[in-house]
Amino acid sequence: MKRIIIGIIFIFLGLNYAIAQEEIVRDTIPDENYREDQFYIGVTYNIIQNRPSGISQNNLSNGIHLGVIRDFPINKKRNKAIGIGLGYSYNSYFHNLKATETNAGITYEAIDSDQSFKRNKYRTHVVELPIEFRWRTSTASSYKFWRIYGGFKFGYIFSGVSKFVSDNENLKFQNDDLNRFQYGLTLSAGYNTWNFHVYYGLNKLFKDTTVTVDGEQFDMSIIKVGLMFYIL
Repeated sequence: MKRIIIGIIFIFLGLNYAIAQEEIVRDTIPDENYREDQFYIGVTYNIIQNRPSGISQNNLSNGIHLGVIRDFPINKKRNKAIGIGLGYSYNSYFHNLKATETNAGITYEAIDSDQSFKRNKYRTHVVELPIEFRWRTSTASSYKFWRIYGGFKFGYIFSGVSKFVSDNENLKFQNDDLNRFQYGLTLSAGYNTWNFHVYYGLNKLFKDTTVTVDGEQFDMSIIKVGLMFYIL
């Protein structure tokens, strides 16, 4: 986790430099055929919806998102566009639903309130395809503008890990019960560097056949809320 935080710091430093260079270029050489926001990086808080009975989140369930989007203006003013991209997303979900790998499959049960543990989470690495309709107040010489980007995002979980750590146990394994294909609605809105971002998952995080040891089916889906930063 420390390495991820350090990496984010370096990325933000690079963003600041890139934005400064963008401002210089636009001030000196306006381009009437400009495109906007070709790269993005975001941080989110991940909320698990429709959790099984007795399950709650704990610690900071976070997400880190980055990628590139090709901007296709669709009007003469170039303030409306379609964006199609490719990205990567890291997500962690901290909670008290323990997953245990057995010969008969994976079992899920709530951790008792009197049981101490250090960490229990699911972690996913996702390849994503964002598609956006983009509206902004930009011009060829204006690099600070309002934007509203709404769209759809497809994702494929290429690595999904369940992890539990206590004084007596250390469990970690690839969880094949995760629903590999994810998709949902997205919205980014803001001014200049700072943009509010939300992702609303439309399908379940786990497969339909996944149940707890008490026979309760999983209906968990994800909402992500945070900030998104764009640069050329």
